[in-house]
Formats: sequence, C-alpha cells, structure tokens
Amino acid sequence: MRITARPCDRVPIMSAAVQAYRHVAVSPEFREIARLRSKARHDEVQALGNARREERAKLQGVIDEKDAALAEQAALIAKLQAQLRINN
Repeated sequence: MRITARPCDRVPIMSAAVQAYRHVAVSPEFREIARLRSKARHDEVQALGNARREERAKLQGVIDEKDAALAEQAALIAKLQAQLRINN
C-alpha cells in the first residue's frame, strides 16, 4: 500500500522503465553479473593493496641496506678515531 506516489510513477515511461529494471534485476543472470562485477572490484582492490605492500617491502629492503652500510661506515670512523687518539 503506497501512501504517496513517487515522481517516476507520474511519468508513464519512467514507471515502465522502473518496472522493467525491477524485472531484470531479479533474474539470475543479472544477479550473477552483479556478483561478478563486485568480485572484480574486490579483486582489483586486493591486487592494488598487494602491489603497494610489495613496493613498501622493496623500499624497506633498500633502506635497510643503506642503514647497514652507514652503520659499517660509522663503526670504521669510530675505529679510526680511536686509533688516532692512541697514536697521539
């Protein structure tokens, strides 16, 4: 039971279009297409997230390598400074 009419109910062609959409929307084919579209969107989001995580891991590896090289250089500098103090 409708209390108020919707705007599309006042325009016959719109009412027919809404009814046609409702008829198509309940079909198994339409539901399957909608499910596949939703799955495709989900898969795309997952793929983008995985790519971001892989890129972050790659960059973190580069940072870790540079940190290790800097630590080695700092240790060498400290060793050379200690030798200079002993020799002076």
